[in-house]
Order: sequence, then structure tokens, then C-alpha cells
Amino acid sequence: MSSKRILIVMIAVLVALTAAISFAADPPAKDKKSDAVAEKAPRLTIVEPVKDYGTIPKGEKLDWSFVVKNTGDADLQIIAAKPGCGCTVADFDKVIKPGESGKVTAHVDTTAFAGPIAKSVTLETNDPTTPTSQLTIHAIVKPYVEAFPAGFVRFNLLQGDADSQTVTIYSDEDDPFQVTSVETPAPEPGKDPWIKASFEKITNEGDLAPNVGKPGQNQYKVKITVGGPDARVGPLAEHVRIVTNSKHQPEYLVSIAGVIRPPFRVEPSALNFGEVTPADVAATRMVVLHSNNMKTPESFVVSKAESSSSAIVTSVKPGANKGEYEVTLQIAKDAKPGDLDGTVKIFTNDKVFPIVTVPMKATIKAPPKSAAK
Repeated sequence: MSSKRILIVMIAVLVALTAAISFAADPPAKDKKSDAVAEKAPRLTIVEPVKDYGTIPKGEKLDWSFVVKNTGDADLQIIAAKPGCGCTVADFDKVIKPGESGKVTAHVDTTAFAGPIAKSVTLETNDPTTPTSQLTIHAIVKPYVEAFPAGFVRFNLLQGDADSQTVTIYSDEDDPFQVTSVETPAPEPGKDPWIKASFEKITNEGDLAPNVGKPGQNQYKVKITVGGPDARVGPLAEHVRIVTNSKHQPEYLVSIAGVIRPPFRVEPSALNFGEVTPADVAATRMVVLHSNNMKTPESFVVSKAESSSSAIVTSVKPGANKGEYEVTLQIAKDAKPGDLDGTVKIFTNDKVFPIVTVPMKATIKAPPKSAAK
């Protein structure tokens, strides 16, 4: 009886071992199919990774569509197209099916370049073998119209002042060169132009810029004037457009940089005494005016200050530094309690802002009875 039981157990073990070996040798069809699917992947192939334009005129705008193919067997995704310095990406196909082609369009503005350039776009894709690839545009940028000593002018002015600078425009064209017009930024509505430009052909050989442009070619002086009472305060970032007869480079931009500062600073620009009695320390406040003229700050003068309310007494005295004035505002000792909402006018010798108006507020309280006695 025991021998039969042993035999039955041995047969069961043998059957189990046979099934396990068979399963390991021949896995289910579902797993084989999963492995086949997992092997599929996209593959990025760039038809022409480098585009060479050769020699081009400065200012020309380059647009090129790079053709990219998906030679894999899964969807190719272009995750990003990151331009290098001076190059921008106009558009790109985000998904490319297996066996199909797509495009990445790059754009380069050569206005700011001269000489050999190489501008690139880096592609990021889901290609597992090449997750990043590079597209490149090559060119040699030739300036047919240029400025001497440079294509920009810089100004550092106080509002109300004006200054002029000149540049010489020359050309490498074979045909006789001409400047036909100059265009300046339009002024704000109701204001006079504060950027002006004029041009004239150089007739005196001694005034020609040396060793530039084609020998014997015409040169032009362009005079640029910036400033005046309507000049906009702040950093300068403008252009003067010079129109020429050049067939390669019909226009040239002269950049205007620098800054226009207000003639003086007022600190603070408004006053609020808060709740005070005439005897409080806070009943006396000060407005300080500082000249922004770094060359002759002493030329700035504050002559007087006038309050719109008899409850405020004013006085003016020079400050510790040149071109600095202190205007003291004090609540009068006989000022009546109540709210005050007025202004103080400060008179200066500035030609743009001869009078400065500073708003002021206060709530004047009656002094304590003990103090009144």
C-alpha cells in the first residue's frame, strides 16, 4: 500500500517537471508579440543637414526648410527645435509617420552680421539612437553699404538738450552709389520730432573716409541730431533708415543708443504728513532736488517755493552737494485743525521744467490742551 502511494507521488512530480520545462522552452504567443512591438522605433534621417548660401548681401533674410525623414517603423516626434544665436525657427512638423518626410524651417536675418556665419538649430526627437541632431546654415555676409566709423551713434543727454553726430556712408557697389533719402522715427502725436537726420554728398576729397569702400565711389555724410524738449526720457534704442540705390543693399540702418535723463530729480515726488499737530517733529518735512547735470551741476538753481495753503510754510536753501537744494515744508503753528490737500510749487531755472508741483496731504490735529496753555 505504501509502495503504491510512493509511485503515485513520483508520477505527479514527473508530470509537473515536464510541464515546467515545456513552458520555459515555448513561452506564450502573447509574450512573443509584445517583444516584437517593443522593437519598433523611429529613426531620424536628415537629407541635407548643412545649407551653404555662399556670399550674400548684408541684410538679406535667409529662409531654408530642412527635410527630415522617418526611416524607422514608429512615429517620429520632434520635441523641440532650439535655435542658436542669430537664428530662429519659423516652423517644424511635430510628428512624422514611418516612411514619410517632414520639414524644419529656419530663418536668419543677416542685418547684424558681416563675414562668415554659421547658424544652427538643434533638434530634440524621440529617436532612441540619436535623440539630438543639428541643422546648420552657412553664409558669407558681404556689406555692400556700410558706415564709418561705425553703424551706430551714442548719446548721453539731459532732457531739453540736443547733440549731433555724423557718420559717413560708403559702398562696394560697381555702379555709382547714391543716398536717396533718410527716414527717422515718427514723433508722438502732438509733439515735435526729437530725432532728425540729413545727408549730403561729400565733394571735398579730404573729407572722404579713408581706405573704405570701392575706390572712386561716392560717399555721403549723414548728420543725426537727437534731443529737445519733446525727447523721450529713458534708454535710447532707435534707428535712422538710410535709403540708397544699391541693388544688393538698398537700405542701411544706423542704430541710435544711449540715454536721455531728466534734468533733475525730486525726492520725494509727493508728501503726506499723516496725522500731526503743528508742534510734532513730523510736522516738518523736506523735498530735495538734485541736478542730473554731471558736468556743471551748479548751473541748476532753485529760487523759491510757494504753498497753495497758508497752513504750510516753505523755505529753500542749497544742499550739501553742488546742484542740490532742500525745500522745507512746515505746518504753521497757527494752522487750524482739519484735512489739508494741496500742492507746493518749486521754481527752478530749468528750461524744460521751470516749475515743479509736489502734491501734499495732512490731517492737522489740535495740540493737547496742556500744550495749548
